[in-house]
This record gives sequence, C-alpha cells and structure tokens, in this order.
Amino acid sequence: MEKEQVERFRAWFDDYVAGFYGDDKFINANIKLKEEHSKRVCDEMQYLADELGLDENQKRIAEVIALLHDTGRFEQFLKYRTYHDPRSVNHCVLGVDVLEREKVLAGVEEEEKELIEKAIEYHGMMELPGGLDGDCLLFSRLIRDADKIDIFYVVTDYYRRYRDDPEGFELEVELPDEPGYSSEVVEAVLRGERVDYGRLRNWNDMKILQLGWVYDVNFAAALRRIKERGFLEMIVDFLPESVDIEKVRKKVLEYVDSRIEGEASEK
Repeated sequence: MEKEQVERFRAWFDDYVAGFYGDDKFINANIKLKEEHSKRVCDEMQYLADELGLDENQKRIAEVIALLHDTGRFEQFLKYRTYHDPRSVNHCVLGVDVLEREKVLAGVEEEEKELIEKAIEYHGMMELPGGLDGDCLLFSRLIRDADKIDIFYVVTDYYRRYRDDPEGFELEVELPDEPGYSSEVVEAVLRGERVDYGRLRNWNDMKILQLGWVYDVNFAAALRRIKERGFLEMIVDFLPESVDIEKVRKKVLEYVDSRIEGEASEK
C-alpha cells in the first residue's frame, strides 16, 4: 500500500463523517465521540505496530484498518440513535458494506483489501473465528487491541463526565445507573471468562465486564499501555466498595501483571 493511498483514506474519512453532523445535539455529540475515537485508535495502532516491529507496508495497512474500523457506527447512530448492536445492527458488517458501497478501497490490491475488510468485520466479535493465520490473524488481533486501549479511555472519561454533570450529559446511556451488580457477572470475571452483553442489567455490570476485557487482549504491549494509564483502577473507583469488587480488582490486576512479565516470550 502506498503512502498516498493512506492520505486519500484520511481525506475520505473526514468528508464522510462531516456529512453526519446537523442540528441534533445528541447525534452530534455521539458522532463526535466515534470520530475522535477512530483517530485515537490510529495512534494506538501505531504504538502497537512499533512495539511489534511491523514493516512499513504493514504499518500503513494497520493504520487504514484503525481509521476505518468503526465506519459503520455513523450510519448506525444516525438511523437507530444507539451504538448498541443487538438493538440496531452489526456495526462491523455495516462498516464493510459502507466501504463497498462507497468504493473506498478501490485501487487497493485485492489481498490487502481482503485483510482490511476481514479485520473490520471481525473486530467487534466476541471472539475471533477459528482458522485465521498469517497477516489476517495479526491485523485482526491488532485492531481488537488498539480499539480496546482507546475504549478504556472513552469509558473512563464517560463515567467521569456523567458523574460530574449527569443533567448536562449528552451521550447515549445504554444501561440504567442504579445500585448493585449481578453476582453472575462478578463470578464470570473471576473465572477469567468473557461476559455476554445480554447478561448485563446496569452500569455496574458494564464496568465489571469492562475490567474483564483484559482477558481478550492479545498483546502484552497493549496490556502495558492499559496499565500505564491506570484505566483499570479508574473503573474500579467508579464501582461500589465491596468484597466482590476487591476480588475482581485483584484478579484482573494480577492477570495483567503476569502477562506483562511474560512479554518476552511473545517476541
């Protein structure tokens, strides 16, 4: 992939997203959220690509995947006024459809085009399909990790902004902000299991699930980034104090530390 192609994709993305802004403040705030997220994911992808020693062509492909990974989010929110896939549409599949419809990847070599589309399609799945290998597996893992790093930033900022000014909060609130949490969510995270979103009943459940995201991070370099920024402790601080939450905190942090300590074995 040529550098000029990447620059063309950046210009297309800016023009495409600009078309979703209008007079609705709620829509504008949520479109801006994903626009800024997409650009920060490019930065996180660059960090991971450098840490893993990718070559220049791989870095360009990785940046394009990061930039375009949430392309489906904009049409999704404009139509459904939610980013919750089960209540609307699979934003990953929609993103690939938008890229095809807009002929965004025209001119990209077929093999590279397929890598980009597959990584975008797979990035929001609960787990990657079996049988992936080579660059398809590499880029699919990379975008999932780069995405998670920035989502940790997004959610911690989200909880802080809501806490500080709930009346003036302009972003979507998917779950009720109510006391308590589900013991089954706690137990799943303590077992090191992924938690299905359908099992969540309130914001505290969501925060506990987000702590469990560390089990789905592929590269220790991503976990190191998450740890350095203190995202996990921030989420814990937004949860009620209890024996359960302390167990979750300890389990998650010990897991992260063990993965980082074993980082050398990945290289």
